[in-house]
Amino acid sequence: MPEEAVALIGWERALMAAEMVKERMRRATRALDAAGVRYAVVGGNAVAEWVARVDEGAVRNTRDVDILIERADFDAVRETLETVGFYHYFVHDIDTFIDGPQGLPSSGIHLLYAGEKVRPNDVHTLPGIDESERAVEFQVVSLAALVKMKLIAWRLKDRVHLLDMIGVGLIDATWPARFPTPLGERLQQLLDDPNG
Repeated sequence: MPEEAVALIGWERALMAAEMVKERMRRATRALDAAGVRYAVVGGNAVAEWVARVDEGAVRNTRDVDILIERADFDAVRETLETVGFYHYFVHDIDTFIDGPQGLPSSGIHLLYAGEKVRPNDVHTLPGIDESERAVEFQVVSLAALVKMKLIAWRLKDRVHLLDMIGVGLIDATWPARFPTPLGERLQQLLDDPNG
């Protein structure tokens, strides 16, 4: 097979994978909206929503869907997602919904719980559902709450997402003062040395 054909197939597969993530998110959020279950899209899809409001060309794809819910609503969320083809699994301490029986946890829907810590050693809890707003297609976590979540998690991908938001001007030098220690210090570190 010619090299150009292999590259095109790879590019098309990457594009198809990104579209499948969006389709899963739409299916899940439309079902939750129809059922009247409160939620907010968080994680990479929330970053994409906020970044696209400034520069759609700066949007980075993500492989999964993270949704913030109230723990008391878990049964309603589970029932709703299962009616639209998702299967519940508890993987690596995370409630995960995979797309059909052959779905993969890494590309599934991952639930996070409002007002709780993701990991026991996290210094702060996740935001509440009320810290969100309506985007065109779904409920999305507010920019301030999203930045806080990324500062709490502080993995490489979270730092990259923060740099994306800094790069399009959503976050500037006034932001570190909005957060308690050590979160404000983490953000200041990125602002001072984005390549560090």
